[in-house]
Amino acid sequence: MSEEVLTSVEDGILVVTINRPDAKNAMTKAAAEGIAAAMDRLDSEDDLRVGILTGAGGTFCSGMDLKGFLRGESPMVEGRGFGGVVQAPPKKPLIAAVDGYALAGGLELMIACDLVVANDGAKFGIPEVKRGLVAAAGGVMMLPDQIPERIAMELALTGDFIDAARAYELGLINRVTNGSALDGAKELASKIGDNGPLAVKVSKAIIKESRGWPMDERYERQTQLIAPVFVSEDAREGAAAFAEKRAPNWKGK
Repeated sequence: MSEEVLTSVEDGILVVTINRPDAKNAMTKAAAEGIAAAMDRLDSEDDLRVGILTGAGGTFCSGMDLKGFLRGESPMVEGRGFGGVVQAPPKKPLIAAVDGYALAGGLELMIACDLVVANDGAKFGIPEVKRGLVAAAGGVMMLPDQIPERIAMELALTGDFIDAARAYELGLINRVTNGSALDGAKELASKIGDNGPLAVKVSKAIIKESRGWPMDERYERQTQLIAPVFVSEDAREGAAAFAEKRAPNWKGK
């Protein structure tokens, strides 16, 4: 994996850090490939329950590396899109821990995550129009799914930023901290990791996929996904642990 992306594991949490602090973690091809490899690892290793995506040096990500863009470099991974994640997020939960700026492609990385914890000094925006570009890595398509359309339209057409308080008010982020966003994200990840991994994975899948299901097929399609969970070893373990007043020992099967 590229040194532009660092990984560490703590209590079943995979922390993935964009490591280009001198460039405000602007996204390069190498960094995108590093993130894609980390997402593969998150989904493939049973001991990993939750991922956190963050940036080094007090900034989440300032977007595409424009110097690389001028050289003809694209910070994309085939089949994965910008940053190696926006078009194919992991099946397991992914939390964005945002300090500083999440701008342009950085915001698009953030909204590709399932949950967001941000420092109270964080700033958010898709300022591509100020450079004659379009927020094409999901910003103009996905942002209206997460906040009111008129607000998304204003952000896309003006390129202006919003602060953490406004982002929280709009429901764009989950939690605001007055300290390290990573510490807050680890706390949230730990709460998720305490739960049954099969149930967590399927719950995420249903929330993500069900909005595109025809109304008259929703329960049938949900049943197809949840049926294996209800007959799993983990389901029996969860019930037994509750009855015996102890912590469950999840096996992920």
